[in-house]
Amino acid sequence: MNLDTALGLDREPHGSSDDPDLLDFSANTNPEVPPGVEEVYREAFADARSYPAEPPAAFREAAADYVDCDPEAVVPTPGGLAAIRLTIGLAVDAGDTALLPAPSFGEYAREVRLQGGEPAFVPADAVLDADPADHALAVVCAPNNPTGTDYERAALERFAARCRAADTPLLVDEAFRGFTDRPSIAGTEGVVVARSLTKLFGLPGIRTGFAVATGEFGAALERARRPWNASVPALTTGAYCMRQDAFVRETRERVRAERSRMATALAERYDVVPSEAPFLLLDVGEAAGGRSVERVVADARDRGVAVRDATTFRGLDSHVRVAVRRPAENDRLLAALGVRDGARGDAGATDAGNDDV
Repeated sequence: MNLDTALGLDREPHGSSDDPDLLDFSANTNPEVPPGVEEVYREAFADARSYPAEPPAAFREAAADYVDCDPEAVVPTPGGLAAIRLTIGLAVDAGDTALLPAPSFGEYAREVRLQGGEPAFVPADAVLDADPADHALAVVCAPNNPTGTDYERAALERFAARCRAADTPLLVDEAFRGFTDRPSIAGTEGVVVARSLTKLFGLPGIRTGFAVATGEFGAALERARRPWNASVPALTTGAYCMRQDAFVRETRERVRAERSRMATALAERYDVVPSEAPFLLLDVGEAAGGRSVERVVADARDRGVAVRDATTFRGLDSHVRVAVRRPAENDRLLAALGVRDGARGDAGATDAGNDDV
């Protein structure tokens, strides 16, 4: 047994197929990027011959406008996971517990265990009703991965108030919140928000993100951040993306419309979990005639589409997760999963009714 397995630190795969012959619905990044972003990235080369400005004021201002907070509260990081790791590293010590949603992003538990702490799991749809007292940290993913569950601002604020009263920092992972029109909770006292460019802007390889926190914990995050921890191209590209309001609106509208269309079609054969995110969680078990996850994933792959085996998420044993992409691509997914889109009048797959997908 290797050390990661012994410590319960096995990495949960993010999805994302590396097979160029497959249409990838296993990852949940935007298939579109903002117009002009490649040119901006290329033009950053000249500035990359010097160290980034420290602190990176232009990036902090763009991020502050993006989530409506004070620029001084923005802590730039190389991706959202870096913001999560920095927060957990400061909040959790050996022997501590952290309140975590399940099912949800497996890296929360991994990072807690790396600090010598122990996850205290609660159902993701009931996390805001949990008691944060006696925990070193509470975590909420809004919307949640992989269920797509989101939380109303008022409910989040009430939970944040209870966390403050218990002196428990609250980490809110807003990796998918940009796909909704709901405001960020960034800047709320006692709350750390984690954001990235990975999902909404379709740029996972840029490795740009940030945390937002105020007060003593915000100051601690700023002190713990390494100088020059994000490259000039990453900072420049990130600032540009966060100012592309039209792109964000168009993406939200496309995802909302396509998610609804896909959910209706997929409900013919699968139990579809309601979602506010750019993905759908499907139960392929009893509601789908008892098909196994392995069979669904393999058959979709044979038809040229990669879907995410969601059984790696805690508490899910008969589920797959599928991204919401562009309309024509989504049609291919429906075909691979053997359903008919009544709204478009298209058959999902030829002879799909005879296939045990």
